[in-house]
Amino acid sequence: MTALALVGAFSAVVAAQVPPDRAIKYRQSSLATMGFHFFGILAPMAKGDRPYDAKVAARSAKFVAELSEMPWHDGFPPGSESGAPTKAKPEIWKDRAKFDKLAETMQGEAAKLAQVAGTDLATMRTQVQATAKACTNCHDEFRAK
Repeated sequence: MTALALVGAFSAVVAAQVPPDRAIKYRQSSLATMGFHFFGILAPMAKGDRPYDAKVAARSAKFVAELSEMPWHDGFPPGSESGAPTKAKPEIWKDRAKFDKLAETMQGEAAKLAQVAGTDLATMRTQVQATAKACTNCHDEFRAK
């Protein structure tokens, strides 16, 4: 068994052992922190509501990209559709392939944002919009209002 396969098998076992309320809190915390950097720093810069600072933009975009990887693997295990207050719709577990595809798309847009955020405002603005659209696509399908 390769090291990667061992890690994958171990992750699956660990995720299955996480109580639903802990998984819900984990994903909510990851998404809230990502939202802080995206909606609290990057989007206001893109809109002109906050001065553009290339270093701050690059750092926040890097965090968004890294955080975009976190909740999907361990934060949505089977059984975590309830157990604590959550806006996650049951459709996540009914159509996991579609949910995972939307997550991958968002992660790809977040990675692109990390590549351009510190380069110039116009480029970052375009990628902020693309990343926001990827987030909205998933929320429209899988997040209760």
